[in-house]
Amino acid sequence: MSQNVAVVTDSTAYIPPEALGDLNIPVIPLWVFLGDERFRDGVDLDPPGFYHRLQTGASFPTTSQPSAGEFVDFFRRVADETQTDTIVGIYVTSKLSGTMASAEAAQTQLPELNITNIDSLMTSMAQGFIVLAAARVAADGGSLEEVVAAAQQVQGEMSLLFTVDTLEYLHRGGRIGGAKRLLGTALSIKPLLHMEEGIVKPLVQVRTKRKALARMLDIAEERLGNRRMAEVAIIDANSPEEGDTVAQQVRDRFDISPVYRTVLSPVIGTHGGPGTVGIAFYPER
Repeated sequence: MSQNVAVVTDSTAYIPPEALGDLNIPVIPLWVFLGDERFRDGVDLDPPGFYHRLQTGASFPTTSQPSAGEFVDFFRRVADETQTDTIVGIYVTSKLSGTMASAEAAQTQLPELNITNIDSLMTSMAQGFIVLAAARVAADGGSLEEVVAAAQQVQGEMSLLFTVDTLEYLHRGGRIGGAKRLLGTALSIKPLLHMEEGIVKPLVQVRTKRKALARMLDIAEERLGNRRMAEVAIIDANSPEEGDTVAQQVRDRFDISPVYRTVLSPVIGTHGGPGTVGIAFYPER
């Protein structure tokens, strides 16, 4: 087999087509369970249909990582379709999901393949940008070491900031992390959260959603220092108008284009809940 590197990820990255361009990035779906039904994240269940059911359904959805066996099948298919034995997988943070553990279990069953698994310590497009960085280097014929280095470099600079309408979904899904101490706060408080070391942690509490979104962009500017954004995405969960407004504010304030727009995949939306709006970005070197 050739020495080209295949870069793969899971469905929580939810990379929009305009960001993917011509890149081929195979995706393994996570699972969403609604009552007695089970769906492949982003395959059998699209976000609009999912959020409608989340808000109107009687049962709260649960989520699950792909099994090690599913990963074995996935890796074999990728190797076959891409004609390579070298695969780099970049996955949702292992602090919130067992996806990385399943990938590692599968890796031990496939000694004939050269598989490198990377914990993004992120999710959604924060994970997506790490995947894209690796896939671009791979598409340019980069070595395994260069592909991994590209992922690690972007990972080290990545920020994911977001605000939720309510902490109820993070709490119900058991993914609340360091934000647990906010649970007792008044319902009027809109928490601004971020991913830190793979865990959801609180940044600040703001009285209104509009102020939370404005503060989110202030913090983005603080984190950039005097550097420019390399890439940015605005993510929403069933809140497209708010997401579009924030995207326009980012274009104007940071003088960057494109500003990618995407949604939270059903698996991540289960934990963030409808009304979540976030920004994923990293600075130019």
